[in-house]
Amino acid sequence: MTDEKPNPEEGELQETAAPSPEGREPDAEVPAAEAGETDAEATPEADELTVTKMELEERTLDLQRLQAEFLNYKRRVERDRELLRENATYAALTPIIDVLDAIDRARDHEPLEGGFKAVAEQLERVVAGLGLTKFGEVGDAFDPTIHEALSHIGTDAEVEVTTCKVIAKAGYKMGERVVRAAQVLVVDPADG
Repeated sequence: MTDEKPNPEEGELQETAAPSPEGREPDAEVPAAEAGETDAEATPEADELTVTKMELEERTLDLQRLQAEFLNYKRRVERDRELLRENATYAALTPIIDVLDAIDRARDHEPLEGGFKAVAEQLERVVAGLGLTKFGEVGDAFDPTIHEALSHIGTDAEVEVTTCKVIAKAGYKMGERVVRAAQVLVVDPADG
């Protein structure tokens, strides 16, 4: 079906095609969204979806950061808990070292007997179970990080390095931590 409309430029009637049932001219451009083409930026739903995806990524990153912070916190608490336990054990065992020294002096005078021997051995087992270890023997090479030299008693042709000749008081460690350095008398090697 055709309509005739006047052409204002030429003053003549001009045939035009009838409008389509949708109300558009047949030559009019069809919007991309209606033509079946999807343009994510063109529709409000697509904009909302993009914003939602960005928010989801942001929340995911926030969650990952919080999880990493929590794991670091948990590690710190465990490390601090272990350090507190070690420090408490250290504080409890330090005064007992004097009792262990008294037991060692008693052994130097005569062998331990009876109930005193049983108590001494049990005490030594308990502190060893808590990680307190005794060190310092005659003949050990002198190490200033674990030995305290009380005196230098000369030279000895039988040693090649400065050596502990007498142990005045044994040293004690907890793991690698020196609770008390061994108190020793040392000798130097004889000059060649």
